Amino acid sequence: MAKRTQKSNGKPRLSKQDRHTLRQLEQLAHTVVQAARRHRAPYLDIPARSLSNVRFNKTRRILEMGRNTNRRQLFNLNQAKSYMQTLLVASGCKRLIDEGKTTSIRGLYYMLKHTIKGTKEETFDEQAECDPVIEDLEVLVRCLREELHLYAQKKGDMVGPLVLVDNGDQIDCSRMGSGGYGIPSIVEPERIQFKKCTADFVLHVEKDTVWQRFNEDKFWKKHNCILTHGGGQPPRGVRRLLYRLHHELELPIYCLLDNDPWGYYIYSVIKQGSINLAFESQRMAVPEARYLGLRSKDFQECELSESVKIGLTDTDRKRARQIAQYPWFAHKKKWQKEIQQLLDNDFKLEVEALISKDISYVTEVYVPERIAAGDFLD
Repeated sequence: MAKRTQKSNGKPRLSKQDRHTLRQLEQLAHTVVQAARRHRAPYLDIPARSLSNVRFNKTRRILEMGRNTNRRQLFNLNQAKSYMQTLLVASGCKRLIDEGKTTSIRGLYYMLKHTIKGTKEETFDEQAECDPVIEDLEVLVRCLREELHLYAQKKGDMVGPLVLVDNGDQIDCSRMGSGGYGIPSIVEPERIQFKKCTADFVLHVEKDTVWQRFNEDKFWKKHNCILTHGGGQPPRGVRRLLYRLHHELELPIYCLLDNDPWGYYIYSVIKQGSINLAFESQRMAVPEARYLGLRSKDFQECELSESVKIGLTDTDRKRARQIAQYPWFAHKKKWQKEIQQLLDNDFKLEVEALISKDISYVTEVYVPERIAAGDFLD
């Protein structure tokens, strides 16, 4: 987003997205006013953020939110506080947009936290009470947290032949040293614009430690790609950026993740979306993403040592069986074989296990050979 200009009255000029978000928030307030005018009990119908209210769209190959809602009423003693907290968060976000400012979800908590006049009651006792209300507001007004001018802690880096503009500053991601470009929480087109890209694909790795190896070995330069990581489970900013790189720049997305149920789940979230954000899968999921590895067959194929095995726990086994039943994996023979082999092996592998072959084996042999052979899971 280019630096926000000021109107003659001193107020910031709002982007098209800001105007849309404000309309959504004002419509929410309007429903409260209308209920009061009609002498009716105010309520909010909040879409349910649960597995039972999510379906897999086979045609679009993404998760979508269903129509089930949870009613939150002002004149219900068990719901009154959460009802008022929802409107309080909405008013706080409107204030941020009006002033052209952003804050962290922690910052919003402190911005809204106060003792209600004439009582000893706090609006929020702790941040853990505020965070779910922010998520409720997202689905209620169908706007991402970032569009409400809220951001989370930065987690993720990028390097490669890409020039972008971040909040008015031009950045060459091929000249960011050993640390790379830190992927911000808000990566919307109003904030970040792509100016020049010559990359052939994106390689997304699970963790910073693996990303550092690829960056130090200049993998991105040798193979003309963009290299990203999400610090484990990728935050929304990273997922949204991968979506934009794929859809706007038409870059294939390859994922190099640990050979365990959690690596499978990370791939699932990148590919199909998540339950909590099913209402925005169309702007975050990348159904064409490919799982490059690590694979259950790699222990034998790569001739790894016994010392790199990590035994499966009961939780791992249960999670693997759950993932095997996901609709987007259930009818894919290769994925069923992959998960079953993991269970039969009864051990898991981290990407770092390949270092036992050679410190640069993953960058010089494993990934180049897999990409050249098209050896990945869909």
